[in-house]
Amino acid sequence: MPTYVPSASEVRNDWFLLNGEDQVLGRLATRAAVILMGKHKADYTPFLKTGDHVIVVNAEKIRLTGRKEEQKKYYRHSGYPGGIKETTAKDLRAKHPERMIESAVLGMLPKNKLGKQLASRLKVYAGPQHPHEAQQPREMTFGK
Repeated sequence: MPTYVPSASEVRNDWFLLNGEDQVLGRLATRAAVILMGKHKADYTPFLKTGDHVIVVNAEKIRLTGRKEEQKKYYRHSGYPGGIKETTAKDLRAKHPERMIESAVLGMLPKNKLGKQLASRLKVYAGPQHPHEAQQPREMTFGK
């Protein structure tokens, strides 16, 4: 019996809503990455976009454990010699809280063309409002 590989027309993409309020950053990012890759589906195929779209709201209320608020550092580079910039999690949360979640999720996706395509399906918003009501996202809850 041959292995079943779904075609692009058979893949159905849903929208999921994750609320970041009082959620630990890594656990939320893991859940988002699994949904983006499609590993929660029975027809998961590593080389196809079988995953769904993910909307994360309340990024500013994400929780970091331990002393990561002061100790965790985020780096970016301008492309010029000596152009590396360093920011703590506390400063990043104050200016661009959505970048914390984006960085964590992108680190869990494949580092290839498919990973870039999957990353485009992640939408992160600092507050509780998002412009994707027309897609009727299903709210995901976290079990304890």
